[in-house]
Amino acid sequence: MNRPAPTLRVMVVDDHPMMRRGITGVLAEADDIVVVAEAGDGLAAQAQYRQHLPDVTLMDLAMPRCGGVEAIRAIRAAFPHACIVALTTFDGDGQIQRALDAGATGYLLKSALCEGLPDALRAAVDGSRVLAPELARALTKGRSARITPRERDVLALVAQGHSNRGVAAELGLAEETIKSYLSNILQKLQTGDRTEAVVIALRRGLID
Repeated sequence: MNRPAPTLRVMVVDDHPMMRRGITGVLAEADDIVVVAEAGDGLAAQAQYRQHLPDVTLMDLAMPRCGGVEAIRAIRAAFPHACIVALTTFDGDGQIQRALDAGATGYLLKSALCEGLPDALRAAVDGSRVLAPELARALTKGRSARITPRERDVLALVAQGHSNRGVAAELGLAEETIKSYLSNILQKLQTGDRTEAVVIALRRGLID
């Protein structure tokens, strides 16, 4: 007699109920997968994770109260072996890298969820990094221009309209240090204009 396949326990985290319903519907078609928990933001995701300890979590990145990257980092800090796959509509290499740095096992686009989602989750639990080929290419291309966390802080303040002096005051650094950071940022993003640097950074998900 054939034994039933082991059940893969999944948590779905997304702030849109219809998206959670759609994901759950896709996963319901797989005999070996069951959705054991849902959450609408990163704080609820942390609580639900502690309660249910799913085998794998699908984590949206853009959510209220607590975003996906923060939730991934918090869950992985408490449960180092947690398997979490980031889920978003955004394919910028900066966003991908931040999710992976936080501890995500992979990164999937919502636009391609119907294309082998169960297989992707099985692979993630088995220890494989789940990343669509086009996302892998974007990530590889962007690594040479990867900005540091401090450079991200500087760029985010520039995006808010702060002058070099204002950025220095906000971060408690010398204005000359801020100029040096900006010089590095402009070189990495291959532009000579700070406004264009902000546009590039937003498009690539290097800053929110």
